[in-house]
Amino acid sequence: MSKKRLMILTVVLVLSLALLAACGGQNAPAPTSAPAAESADAGASDTAAPAESAGTGEALSGVHTYVLVPGESTASYTVNEEFLSRALDKLGIEAGKKVVTGSTSDVEGSITVDLDNNTVSDSSITVNLATLATDQDRRDKWVQEKDPQFGKFPTATFVPTAIQNAPDAYLDGEKVSFQLVGDLTVRDITQQVTFDVTATVTGDTLSGVAEVGMNISDFGIAPPNFAETLTVADPFTLRIEFTAKEQ
Repeated sequence: MSKKRLMILTVVLVLSLALLAACGGQNAPAPTSAPAAESADAGASDTAAPAESAGTGEALSGVHTYVLVPGESTASYTVNEEFLSRALDKLGIEAGKKVVTGSTSDVEGSITVDLDNNTVSDSSITVNLATLATDQDRRDKWVQEKDPQFGKFPTATFVPTAIQNAPDAYLDGEKVSFQLVGDLTVRDITQQVTFDVTATVTGDTLSGVAEVGMNISDFGIAPPNFAETLTVADPFTLRIEFTAKEQ
């Protein structure tokens, strides 16, 4: 079970979840790697990467299929909000800037990778955007019922297409970093995205973290802007912590 292939699976998973979260956040300009100034750092510090156990150090190769473990992977989005002068009267919230994080563990899918040739086949990861949750029920309800209407468009799908800047070889228990490229579909709109991934394959388990900075507007979602009450930044960061088992 090559590390490289495992990485792909991991990233795929991450991307899907990430997408969900992003949608819950708001609008954005380009689906590349421009994380929100405050949100990206905040999201990364709030959630620690999964613990890793020692591996055998043996070389990984061949074709492997990994399946996401239910409840053991989390997709989240982090975005900057600013509450304005009328926020206290209308929402009971003091004016000021706030870093918001929404997350869900409702993710499923599988990935088949050929570690020797660095290719992916028959792979797809989906995230249930309708289960994204933050610290505010009113925000979550808006995301589901208003814009981006995740209650109506609950599924986000990520299909991996390529790996960039990957190591020449993978060892069991060795942590590696690379970029995972793929197509992310949300609300019937598909965009190519590139995640920065750090992953490890230990035995039959693939685990790691994937992050990407982008803008929600690329998926036809306008960032919330309520006069004298609340504004939401366009850029957001998607973060996925994943655990997958070889089938």
